[in-house]
Amino acid sequence: MVVGAGPAGSAAAVHLARAGLDVLLLEKSGFPREKVCGDGLTPRAVAHLVRMGVDISAPGWMRNRGMRWVCDGNQVELDWPRLGSLPDFGLTRSRHDFDHLLVAHAQTAGARLRTEVKVTAPLTDRAGHITGVSASRGPDREPVRYRAPLVVAADGASARTAMALGLVRDASRPVAAAARRYYRSEARTDDPYLELWADLRCPRSGLDLPGYGWVFPLGDGRVNVGLGALPRRRPVDLRAALDHWLPRLPAEWGIEEENAVSPLRSAPLPMGLNRRPQYRRGLVLVGDSAGMVSPWSGEGIAQAMEAAEVAAETIALGLARPSGPRREHALHQYPAEIRRRWGRYYRLGNLAGDLVFARYGFRPLLHPRVMASPPLLRALARLLTHVTAEPSQDGIDAVLHALMRLVPAPRR
Repeated sequence: MVVGAGPAGSAAAVHLARAGLDVLLLEKSGFPREKVCGDGLTPRAVAHLVRMGVDISAPGWMRNRGMRWVCDGNQVELDWPRLGSLPDFGLTRSRHDFDHLLVAHAQTAGARLRTEVKVTAPLTDRAGHITGVSASRGPDREPVRYRAPLVVAADGASARTAMALGLVRDASRPVAAAARRYYRSEARTDDPYLELWADLRCPRSGLDLPGYGWVFPLGDGRVNVGLGALPRRRPVDLRAALDHWLPRLPAEWGIEEENAVSPLRSAPLPMGLNRRPQYRRGLVLVGDSAGMVSPWSGEGIAQAMEAAEVAAETIALGLARPSGPRREHALHQYPAEIRRRWGRYYRLGNLAGDLVFARYGFRPLLHPRVMASPPLLRALARLLTHVTAEPSQDGIDAVLHALMRLVPAPRR
């Protein structure tokens, strides 16, 4: 059973169904639906779509060549690297379409979808092992129960299922905030780059915004404009910060109130693997419910889909064993694999967030000397977006992997 049909839940359902398992996918909303997101997908995320068999050449996808960084009057365009093991392009697509497409893909793979089902509590046996969930179904909130030998919690930042089983958030790990709005902009809707601004300020204090702004093209006449911030040390009014930033954008872009086509929406971004362990007593955590948003960039979709694939492989192997200690031993390999893949990267990112991003935003990283050094910029871009290959395919990969080996491995 998978609770939540966002990118994490739908990806998990795809891989589980392909492994021959009977998968029930529960979603509290209907489709299509809105979600707060930048709508940008890095090559790492694109690679997982390709692995799932999603047709990224179909209408509705907007390809991009890389990122454009803007800071203190300077701007640099950085193309995605050609690594061989990852695509050399990114994508954009609104979450209104993206989530609907993924859940339909899960159904095609064999998952059974139930919408308008709000999970209210886990069901457990006498040993405290989860055996299913209780929920309310439909507009009349009919009480129902669903049973399964394993439950995948992909219910987003609220993480209600995990919390009900006693898996609380680590308060020492960051939780960022993001806000976005859609605008009509024929001038920028086909831009081949994702644009990020690192020199924004909080309007009332004049201090650096502890984050960055973005303008992402959607290719359908719209752009996604938003801000992400890490308000660990001081509160941040994202609406005021956005209003302060937009007048700086060129007038010919048309990003102004009369061209807005959505309200401003905001959401939390649980970062840095802030809910652990990712498996306990029959409950598997993926995506935002486990706080898997990258502390380096605020990206979460690639991480959600990657963790979903790892979780599905682990679950399939676990369920091939009889229930009991042997199965539990197999299932505990999921958090071990997440630590192996991301532990050092997230640990260093949490430290960078605390010491740099939460204090000064991204401006220190894009000092004029850094902006004037293409090799340094390329390495920084690869670090922030986690677009690397293993084994190393070039010098930047080798340097970044060496850096990660210097970071102490997390204990759990």
